[in-house]
Amino acid sequence: MIVDTESDLTEAVLAEVERTPDARLRVLLAAAVRHLHAFVRETALTEAEFRQICGVVAKAGQLTHSSHNEVVLAAGSLGVSALVCLLNNGNGADEKTTANLMGPFWRKDSPLTPQGGSIVRSPTPGEPVFVTARIRDQHGQPVPDAVVDVWQASGEGYYENQDPEQAHMNLRGKFHTDSDGCIRFRTVKPSGYPIPVDGPVGALIRAQGRHNMRPAHIHFMVHKQGYKTQFSQLYSSDDPHLETDVQFGVTRSLVGQYVAHDDDRAPDADVHGRWYSLEHTFVIVPGDDSLPMPPITAKTEGPRPPLVVLERTSE
Repeated sequence: MIVDTESDLTEAVLAEVERTPDARLRVLLAAAVRHLHAFVRETALTEAEFRQICGVVAKAGQLTHSSHNEVVLAAGSLGVSALVCLLNNGNGADEKTTANLMGPFWRKDSPLTPQGGSIVRSPTPGEPVFVTARIRDQHGQPVPDAVVDVWQASGEGYYENQDPEQAHMNLRGKFHTDSDGCIRFRTVKPSGYPIPVDGPVGALIRAQGRHNMRPAHIHFMVHKQGYKTQFSQLYSSDDPHLETDVQFGVTRSLVGQYVAHDDDRAPDADVHGRWYSLEHTFVIVPGDDSLPMPPITAKTEGPRPPLVVLERTSE
């Protein structure tokens, strides 16, 4: 089609999209074209703004590598990751779900760890936490022999892939649920942390006057044949950023309650003084049990990045 007007252009692109043999890809492409063209028209996008947007997209790709994923970070900071999760879990958002964001820091092949074992693999600041996680099906029945991958940031706010001072796979572990559908492990109480702001995501957050903090959380990935693979993040109820999570990930069903203890009755005899217990139940449902491609695959070879904290501007 030879284009005479701007409306002709959209029709021409959509006509070519209709040639796509794969039905689902055809639907996705057609919707993307309609919405992108509508965005350009609604905002009266200038040529300079268009070049700037292209530069942001290109920069996000350039900053994505084996130990950092700027693209996933951007999707979370715009609420897209959370929206996709909520629309695809909990019966189309009609029911509460314990599914949550995968996040940009999941790595495959974390160490298999025995029940009650510790995922602390090198000296790590933080108060001891003893976690009990229960995996249930949609009928409330225990799910035995599920694989549960666990990972978290340290009490200083770094994942091990960001921090050469932490041992390989520190604060990461893989467990098998017992006959009651439970896993138990020892870790340290995580802290909230700022997401990196040295790329396009940081510029976006600064432009909105937002802070860049994630509330403290522990990640869980539950995998069992016949069940939909579920990623979850269990958030700390005492974190000050639950209401303003930069990645929009906090849901009420995933706010965990840390119980403080000031005695010597911790499960491990070497713990003295304050320690915490944390218990939570995750519900998985039948579905696709495949694993996604990990957003990162390696540990950084450089120094750990500075933790830059942006202040939230007044309302």
